[in-house]
Amino acid sequence: MILPIVAYGDPVLKKKAVDITKDYPGLSQFIANMFDTMNNAKGVGLAAPQVGMSIRLFIVDASLYIDEDDEKDEEDLKNFKRVFINAQIFEQEGEEWKFNEGCLSIPTIREDVERQPELKIRYLDEKFVSHEETFTGIKARIIQHEYDHIEGILFTDRINPLRKRLLKRKLSDISKGLVDVTYKMKFPVKK
Repeated sequence: MILPIVAYGDPVLKKKAVDITKDYPGLSQFIANMFDTMNNAKGVGLAAPQVGMSIRLFIVDASLYIDEDDEKDEEDLKNFKRVFINAQIFEQEGEEWKFNEGCLSIPTIREDVERQPELKIRYLDEKFVSHEETFTGIKARIIQHEYDHIEGILFTDRINPLRKRLLKRKLSDISKGLVDVTYKMKFPVKK
């Protein structure tokens, strides 16, 4: 089932999400719905707060990520599909690098965001098996972006304050539903 994606301005996007247990009601179906929703919107990641649930869960499927300049990276990302539950990034390393990011909750806006190129993360998968892994490059970036969502942080919080002020009207329009999207959304201020 395709869920509506919550738009910029909804308080759930700014709230730190809570851990869940393996007996969380309807978890398997919710994860399947999140993948349906993300794929329908042609995203590479989706966090539970983006569909209105303030829980520490996000998914990644990088198969839609395409970088014409890097065939090796593209091949590596084609099979990168994961569920992250109760994730905790415990280490980030390397010199920050800029990359143009977008977000399904903030359609039509893309901005350069600086992030570190390597991270170490602990998480549970959909079977509640514990993992501790290191990710680099685009994988790390996608994870950091989605991880920010469960921490109540949006990519627009990471851009230059002047640039964010220049986007104020566009962000306001998004929260009011004054934006063209090809996927189902829920707008907090729509009249």
